[in-house]
Amino acid sequence: MSEKPIVKSTKKRGKNFGPRSVSEIVGKVLEPVIARRAGMTLDLINAWPEIAGEEFAKTTRPEKINWPRRAHEDDPFKPAVLVVACENSAALFFQHEHPAILERINIFFGFEAIDRITIVQKAVVSLDKKKPKDKNPVTSMDEERLATILDEIDDPVLKETLTKLGRGVLSRNTK
Repeated sequence: MSEKPIVKSTKKRGKNFGPRSVSEIVGKVLEPVIARRAGMTLDLINAWPEIAGEEFAKTTRPEKINWPRRAHEDDPFKPAVLVVACENSAALFFQHEHPAILERINIFFGFEAIDRITIVQKAVVSLDKKKPKDKNPVTSMDEERLATILDEIDDPVLKETLTKLGRGVLSRNTK
């Protein structure tokens, strides 16, 4: 009898393997929490800039959906109220545009899920990434000082890495 060697496949099966974005992993964890606490989905939060429009994307955000309580399962469906946080400066403009936004929200859901929007005036944190601060140029005197400090290091890779780090630190320091 000849024994066949056991060969394990290095190829992983299924769609859950391979590189995934952090937002995908975190989204799966946060989705049930947000649904339970705020009655919303991350899809609505992520789609908010398209729903609200460019002018309101930075000054508003959906806070929660208040679904009406049903006494029995046989009670008819009633649309919910969407609570939207809005910067003080944009609240009046948002109020004037809210019928069109309400229509886009219901198009997003695919049915008349929301029949009213309630505005809560408060500061809204923008989800846009902050622009990096302008870096100060590294002077020739700083370059010479850095070269003197790193002169005794023999490993060229380490020396280059520390030189880059030193330039980064020196460019962030205020003069």
